[in-house]
Amino acid sequence: MFRSTSTVLVRGRFLIPSTPLRCASPSATFVALRPSAPARFVSSSLSANPKRATPRRLPIHPSPAVALTSFRSCSHASHQRRRAAMTDRDILPDTFKPVHYDLVITDLDFMTWSYKGTVTIEGQLTKPTAEIVLNTLELKLLNSKIEISQSKSDQSWESSNFTEDTKSQRSTIIFAEQLPASPKASLTVEFTGELNHDMAGFYRSQYKPVAPPAASVPHDDEFYYMLSTQFESCDARRAFPCFDEPNLKATFDFAIEIPDDQVALSNMPVKETKPTTQGKKLVSFERSPIMSTYLLAWAVGDFEHIEAFTDREYNGKKIPVRVYTTRGLKEQGQWALQHAPKIIDYFSEQFEIDYPLPKSDILAVHEFTHGAMENWGLVTYRMTAILFDEKLSEARFRNRIAYVVAHELAHQWFGNLVTMDWWDELWLNEGFATWAGWLATDHLHPDWDVWPQFINEGMDQAFSLDAVRSSHPIQVEVRDALDVNQIFDKISYLKGCSMIRMLASHLGVKTFLKGIAIYLRKHQYSNAKTEALWAALSEASGTDVNTLMQNWIEKVGFPVLTVTEEDQRISVKQSRFLSTGDVKPEDDQTTWWVPLSLKGKTGSKGIEPLALTTKESTIDGVSNDFYQLNAGATGFYRVNYPESRLKRLGTQLDHLTTEDKIFITGSAADLAFSGHATTAALLSFVQGLKQETHYRVLSQALDSLATIKSIFGDDEQVKAGLEKFTLEVIDNALKTVGWEAKQGEDFNTGLLRKRLLLTAVSNSHEEIRKGAFERWSAYQANPEQSPIPANLRAPVYHSAIVTDPANAVAALKKEWYTTPAIDGKEICLQALGRTTDVEVIKKVLLPFLFNSSPPAAAADSIPGADMHILSGMFAGNRAARPLMWAYIRDNWDEFTGKLAGNPILVDRMINVSLPKFNDLETLKEIEAFFAGKDTKGFDRTLEQVKDKIRGRAAYKTRDAEGVKQWLVSNGYA
Repeated sequence: MFRSTSTVLVRGRFLIPSTPLRCASPSATFVALRPSAPARFVSSSLSANPKRATPRRLPIHPSPAVALTSFRSCSHASHQRRRAAMTDRDILPDTFKPVHYDLVITDLDFMTWSYKGTVTIEGQLTKPTAEIVLNTLELKLLNSKIEISQSKSDQSWESSNFTEDTKSQRSTIIFAEQLPASPKASLTVEFTGELNHDMAGFYRSQYKPVAPPAASVPHDDEFYYMLSTQFESCDARRAFPCFDEPNLKATFDFAIEIPDDQVALSNMPVKETKPTTQGKKLVSFERSPIMSTYLLAWAVGDFEHIEAFTDREYNGKKIPVRVYTTRGLKEQGQWALQHAPKIIDYFSEQFEIDYPLPKSDILAVHEFTHGAMENWGLVTYRMTAILFDEKLSEARFRNRIAYVVAHELAHQWFGNLVTMDWWDELWLNEGFATWAGWLATDHLHPDWDVWPQFINEGMDQAFSLDAVRSSHPIQVEVRDALDVNQIFDKISYLKGCSMIRMLASHLGVKTFLKGIAIYLRKHQYSNAKTEALWAALSEASGTDVNTLMQNWIEKVGFPVLTVTEEDQRISVKQSRFLSTGDVKPEDDQTTWWVPLSLKGKTGSKGIEPLALTTKESTIDGVSNDFYQLNAGATGFYRVNYPESRLKRLGTQLDHLTTEDKIFITGSAADLAFSGHATTAALLSFVQGLKQETHYRVLSQALDSLATIKSIFGDDEQVKAGLEKFTLEVIDNALKTVGWEAKQGEDFNTGLLRKRLLLTAVSNSHEEIRKGAFERWSAYQANPEQSPIPANLRAPVYHSAIVTDPANAVAALKKEWYTTPAIDGKEICLQALGRTTDVEVIKKVLLPFLFNSSPPAAAADSIPGADMHILSGMFAGNRAARPLMWAYIRDNWDEFTGKLAGNPILVDRMINVSLPKFNDLETLKEIEAFFAGKDTKGFDRTLEQVKDKIRGRAAYKTRDAEGVKQWLVSNGYA
């Protein structure tokens, strides 16, 4: 699933203990005692001798390979210990093992928003029992029957005796007598369900049609409705009774009764359609492959489609690929359709397994919690993640759509064909799909520079979350599946992707993909664990991958490498990085395998593939003039150079790649934030980027400056100085790109123009503000004659908000409600979030954000799926931030009431609304407020929010004077 919407939106619980497993040490030596004795490990790391004063040089070596025999012994031993230490999972009883579902949905009632269903589940009754427990939520069970095949006869039992545990989301069917165990049993349950409006289970989405809809489409005075499903992670149980756990795979037959003039979709092609009652038809679909319940999907609506085919043939046929939309929008699926068939072919070749289904459908859903969902054969998407209007859409959505399509199609193999065994290994699905999504996007659009984009947008966000004490390991214990929502987050997706990227770089992408092919072939149509992936990659590479990666996956956090210099020699020390800067001995127990990727070794023109496998070591033969660690930025760590070296690197930009510049800027910013280094050192490095014109490099620099401004900008002298400095940094690039797009300019230049103009407006560039407001005024006077180009809406809207807030807010609210642009609502909400007029925020925008519709008019209420867009902007807005917190605090019941049907939305709102306070007083308020609240569903997120506030408050206290001094001494304040 792609959890990003306008920002990376992702969803944490139980931590695996942080004490390192000794056998996981990359510097361990394997010692065979005797054939009958267990193996033992003798550590050669520095930590074995804490009195050692001088760093060891030996553990830095080009290839930390360990015999695969020792890898297997180590892996087994650590696996056994980890499993023994784990709390038992809260899973369904193993009494009934499903093999096949036959599900029929009928009687869709658009007045009561309800339906009827019958599901027959074939499987094995593994032991004698009088009870069968399965998952349900918001369903009413009516009757049940079980048929059991014995050696000579069949028997059946019926029951309408049900008990429901709403907290665990389980129902128990109680039979009058004990049922015998049998390898062949068939359980049938009749039930009714709700067509909810919570974006989970089988739900309805509201929309305003752009073409006359079919007569039967349900509607009210404001909206028309389509129906679709969203089952990951635990919401198949909202739609039908089932055994809703990822390793309880089965095949599925599905049929649904719908109005004659609507379209039904599911994972597989239509098998047959036959009439039922007047004006209705029953649409049946072919049997699915064996798969997890969360991957089943269906949809009903006034759909139309466009179609293309793969270039390759599969079983003698090209795969049909369709983009479905509600009526009138299908042509906006062309951009996605240009990509999907090519990506299917690309992945089929790279993974050495053909796409396994006979069709691939894409569906644009009008209301959607996340970015997209990888349902096998029927991928569902948020509108802005799949549709693109050539006249009205902003160019950045080309990039977004291409990537999200690739991410979801990667899941068709990695997640669907092979599924993680349990939710604690979610990263196997999401980390890989994130990496493969960027791999395919880079293949199709090498001119986009997507790996620099990932370093700027993806790695940086992973660093940000993993730098707080309340982060979690990539592989995190999940006892209760209902707790999994919070780990659909930047650790599972972006740190997971960073691990894949680091390992692929070390092994070589070609070798890495060979290992992926081995993994997929061995485990297709089943479930697998992380150890299985490491084993396949070890087989392909001859490298002990488990030893390299175990601490990265099982331990929380990442290291900062602190560098000290001597003549032609550097010493490198690794320690855990925390953004709060208060690392305690118990926090710093992990020794990571760190690929150093050293550039600047004497006598070498390339990158030396050295690795640090102990806490500290020394490298000889390093150039005094220039050297660099983590060249190419494939390693997931920060580098703390001496301040003089960082300053020198700012004058040696010609030695650095785009990736290097982004990484060094991000490192300097994080090190300043945490107190490892100073903000003055960061600002001095950024000074060297004044001639830079690459979009991603400048984006990283501007992100860093925006963070500094958000923390220290309460001081007007500092705020003015930072604005002056920021405008100086962008001056050359801004003059180069100007307002108007040039014929033939590349994709990133268009993105750069928008970013620079928006930055200029935000930092009081009077000429740009004036020009932007003139464009706004002309547009307001005559929208048809003076339209605002799609890529310029953000800076123009922002200028209007700054210049004439009350009128601009009214106009943009109206624009938000009426815009024909697919991305228009998102652009309007982002602009509205920049409002600093306190009265407008209080009287207009906060009610707009938190009102529920009904009773509020639809034009005065942001739907729950989009609330994070405005609240995220408010969180970064000095005027709006405390007002929004006060509103949430004083209207908690109203806040949770609007979002109560979908706990993911509550978690997301806490995550985006609260982390940017800079003071401990507000932190105390937040702690006191939530001390009396039930925080299940967002407890991990809340702790992360509090850690982020602590870090910002510590940074502000520590470096406020230093920032001001640098600005004054350099003539900016």
